[in-house]
This record gives sequence, structure tokens and C-alpha cells, in this order.
Amino acid sequence: MTPSRLAALGLVLLALLVGFLLLAPSDDYLFLPNRAKPVAPLVTVEGEKPARPPGRIYFVDVLVRRATRFEELFPEVHDGASLVPEDAINPTGLSDSARRSTSLQQMDRSQEIAAAVALEQAGYDVEATPAGALVEAVIPDTPAAGVLRATDVIVEADGKVVRTPGDLRRALEPVEPGDEVTVEYVRDEKRETATLETIPARGQPGRAAIGVFVSQEADIELPVDVTIDSGSIGGPSAGLPFALEILEKLGRDVDHGLNVAATGEIELDGTVAPVGGLKQKTIGAKKAGVDVFLVPAGDNAQEARRYANGLKIVPVKSFQQALRALATAAR
Repeated sequence: MTPSRLAALGLVLLALLVGFLLLAPSDDYLFLPNRAKPVAPLVTVEGEKPARPPGRIYFVDVLVRRATRFEELFPEVHDGASLVPEDAINPTGLSDSARRSTSLQQMDRSQEIAAAVALEQAGYDVEATPAGALVEAVIPDTPAAGVLRATDVIVEADGKVVRTPGDLRRALEPVEPGDEVTVEYVRDEKRETATLETIPARGQPGRAAIGVFVSQEADIELPVDVTIDSGSIGGPSAGLPFALEILEKLGRDVDHGLNVAATGEIELDGTVAPVGGLKQKTIGAKKAGVDVFLVPAGDNAQEARRYANGLKIVPVKSFQQALRALATAAR
């Protein structure tokens, strides 16, 4: 073969390799920043008051998709990207579609809880009773697989009453991985009991787990209609900005003229719980040019500060604290 033909063959092989790297999916995921967006267009509240300019509430999400082989090697080609191993996104055996379904269920639940918290803060009589830990997904090849199902509601664990996901976590704290634990759950309005051997929690080998994703089950009756159209956005992390916007629409001056981005899962008692993707969310908040970014206190706030580059980060532990922080920030 002549040198020219060898060179041509080399170029063809190189082109094929580059094409493979650019198009072939890897086993990892890519987290990408997404510009923060105003919440107001998504939220409708019965009897809402006219908008009070100039301030706005923003929510921040993260773009999550499979990385290509090229992005796996060079994730830095995207500003603010993070390469995340598959087992940090999807537990073994849980499909992308199952993960997506769970994420959308979490969003639906977070919207209902956000509405309850905001309306109660506004002085409405809200009937909201924590009713247990709702099983959203069961991780294959874990003790819960084949025993518990999605939509089961765990109401007791290791002899302790479970009204919230936090109660379930606390009930398992004294349990050593490998020990058995008895759980009681409600399925089709019937109370059932199961004994499960615990396993080490993913990423926390010293903590016992049973292999389920749970969220707050609650009996909620809202005194006014609240509608939130989040489209294809999933996950529970927009609970805090939703609650802030609902209160704003009811006539409270929540933003005090500031452009406010916020993230955090909100619980029925107003607690703001940690969420993921703070690097990308902080970059997304900066791209929107907001004045302040409310984030869950602790590790989330520490991570946000690493990427703030001048953006004011305000850590909060509760919805009530978030309201006070905004009033102070506006002075």
C-alpha cells in the first residue's frame, strides 16, 4: 500500500474514532448549568393579587443527561459541567425511565407541600397531616425488593412511628447495617408488616438502609386552588421557590424588590432540606443576574459559595427563616 493510501486510511480511522467519541453514550452522566427562570409564570393562585415589580422569584434546575465518550474524557468542554457516575444517579437496576418517573412524582409532591406551607404562613386554615414515608421507588437487589412496592406508605420502623421521611431516617440511625428491622406499611388501605435485613446506605457505609426512595405522604386539603405547571421539570428541589412565589401572589412582599433565586426541598413543617447540583444551580443563578441565592444551610451553602463569584449566598434552614433573610437583605 502506498504512503498516500496509508495516510488516507489513517484519516478515515481517525474520523471514525472521533465520530464514535462524539456520538457514543458513556455509562456516566453530565450535570450542566441551566439559567434560572422566573417562577411567576408557572404558578396560579385563586384570588391572587397583581404582581408587585420590580422583584422576582426564580427557580434553578440542572440539565442531566448521558455523557458521550468524548464528554467523559473532556467534561470541561462545557462551562460548569460535572461528570457524575451512573451509580450516583441511578441505583443499580433502576432504568432511566423509572428514575424519570420518580423525579416527576417528587415534583408533584413538592408542589402540594409548598402550597400547604405558603398558605399556612399566609394565615389560611390548611389541613395538612403527615401520614408516613411514601415509597416512590424500590431499588432492585435490595432487601425491600420483592417486599415493598411503589405507593406503599411506611408508618412504623423498628418500633418507632414514622410520620415523615425524617422519622424513617431517625428510626434507622441506631440500626447497624446487616441487622434486621421490622417495618409496618399501608398498602391498599391495609396495614402490613415485613422484616427486612438492612444494608449499608449508598455513599454512607456506616448507615443502615432498606433500599427505597421515599417522600412525604400527607393528607392535605388546601382552602384555595393552587396550580403549578412545571412541565417536564422533576425532583423536589423547587419546593422553596414555589412556596415563596405562592406567598407573593397572595399579596405578601416576599422579594422586597430583589431578584431572588432559591433552591431547597421544603417539608410540611417548613424545614428546608438539602438538594443536589449546587455547583450548576449557582452558575445558573449567576447567569440570570439575580441579587441573592437562597440555599439550604450546611454542605449546600458551602458548595454554592465555592462557585458564587460575588453572588450573595444566603443559607436557610426553614421557610420562615428564608422570609426573614429576604427582609433583612433588602435593607
